Amino acid sequence: MTERKESEERKSLNFIESIIEEDLRNNKNNGIVYTRFPPEPNGYLHIGHAKSICLNFGLAQKYNGKTNLRFDDTNPSKEEVEYVDSIMEDVRWLGFDWEGEPHFASDYFEQLYEWAIKIIKSGKAYVDDQTPELISQQRGTPTKKGIESPFRNRSIEENLDLFTRMKDGEFAEGERVLRAKIDMASPNMHMRDPIMYRVLRKEHHRTGNKWCIYPMYDFAHGQSDYIEGITHSVCTLEFEVHRPLYEWFLENVFTEGDIKPRQIEFARLNLSYTIMSKRKLLELVQKNIVNGWDDPRMPTITGLRRRGFTPEAIRKFADTIGVAKRDNVIDVALLEHSLRDDLNKTASRVMSVLNPLKIVITNYPEDKEEFVRIENNPEDENMGIREMPFSRELYIEQDDFMEDAPKKFFRLAPDKEVRLKAAYIIKCEQVIKDSEGNITELRCTYDPDSKSGSGTEASKRKVKGTLHWVSAKHAVDAEVRLYDRLFVDEAPDGHKDKDFKDFLNPESLQILKNCKLEPSLKNAEPESKYQFQRLGYFCVDRRDSKPGNLVFNRTVPLKDSWSKQNK
Repeated sequence: MTERKESEERKSLNFIESIIEEDLRNNKNNGIVYTRFPPEPNGYLHIGHAKSICLNFGLAQKYNGKTNLRFDDTNPSKEEVEYVDSIMEDVRWLGFDWEGEPHFASDYFEQLYEWAIKIIKSGKAYVDDQTPELISQQRGTPTKKGIESPFRNRSIEENLDLFTRMKDGEFAEGERVLRAKIDMASPNMHMRDPIMYRVLRKEHHRTGNKWCIYPMYDFAHGQSDYIEGITHSVCTLEFEVHRPLYEWFLENVFTEGDIKPRQIEFARLNLSYTIMSKRKLLELVQKNIVNGWDDPRMPTITGLRRRGFTPEAIRKFADTIGVAKRDNVIDVALLEHSLRDDLNKTASRVMSVLNPLKIVITNYPEDKEEFVRIENNPEDENMGIREMPFSRELYIEQDDFMEDAPKKFFRLAPDKEVRLKAAYIIKCEQVIKDSEGNITELRCTYDPDSKSGSGTEASKRKVKGTLHWVSAKHAVDAEVRLYDRLFVDEAPDGHKDKDFKDFLNPESLQILKNCKLEPSLKNAEPESKYQFQRLGYFCVDRRDSKPGNLVFNRTVPLKDSWSKQNK
């Protein structure tokens, strides 16, 4: 490899890859790269977690390493098995698998307790009898030193006795905590005698009622990394100020010769028009503003999957946005573009009429049926050609007809011609209305020699409009759900004087019950994806769609119309 090429490759590395490659050159950790993805099982994963999944698993794949899936299950008051199962399903759906069996912080409760005892014996931890509220007040502010607890200088023997009694269930919740003895004057608030253990009288989803004290995240996380031999603990930027504490705890349990994890922070994913807070997403679910965690308007991985996103599109999006050191906001249109780019290559083109208007071709024989040939995907000739039935009675979109059409309306209007895609040119001769003046039917004629691809001069005749359509006799009924962005504001949780729910989009879901689809979709499988000609990309709903009761979700329109619409 030339020197120039090596230099170019180094420039293309993100800063985490540069750190890892430097470690490998120095044979640090014996040349091993071992990462982990450590979600809390207190909710469903969202697109921000998808970025972290792609990063952690991707780094290990690139450097022939391994990745653990570890659940940070240290708060049983918020954790559920449902979340554990969903997280494992999401990781696998994205195309990744972890090393061995899933790990849990609860696997290490005995070891963590022993290390807490060790830190107490070294005089660097104490039991505090004060309330959590008072402890919080005494921490001070970034510009004001904290106040030392009156229990800070208890003897080692007394602290060991009290901590053992905490473990044995002698105290109520909030009555006592174990704190690290570090520095109440530290400019880093996280170093001001942080809590290591608290009493929680909650049944744990794995350990039952064996424990009534639970370690705090900052104590459990780094030590779990250490136990598992993690080399690079990659986390989001909000944990940067936690790093000195991460390292302090490790120093107090570390054995020389072992692998010591290194924490590296990167900027979390912030998306426009999107809420990323688990707490706020849970609020949307609990208040029935959305229909569960997998509602296709949610940014959860399961919601995106149900909407019709592909794992390939999400991985491509994560790769495109890259890894940054500082927070920024990514336009959600980039995520949608990644999806369109993927579906454009893989989704079959089909014809579906969402708001049907009936057409009768008066000069087409009543008993005649024929088939027109249409390509499944012009981007991939290997996807082949299908045949679609054509008959006297058809459906077109209501929006594709206008009785008093302006000059540049190139769809159907009285005495105007359009081409039916892959079929014939038709002309509107008569408009039928009901007693209230609503248009119920169009009477048209067709040019028998204008069939697409027939090789006649008439078939080559040019008209300015081409419409999609479905044969009325052969149409398949379906429900179609038109999903749109859940919020109308670019930063719905960025307003101090307003609640994020004030920016909910009232048109984020429109349900159409009387849609007509071409017959090839009759047995469409859940999660199969299509481009409805001229309308957008759609996916068969994985939860509600059943044989005889088809339900399609709009995944994304063909083009991003929001950039102009919302300015």
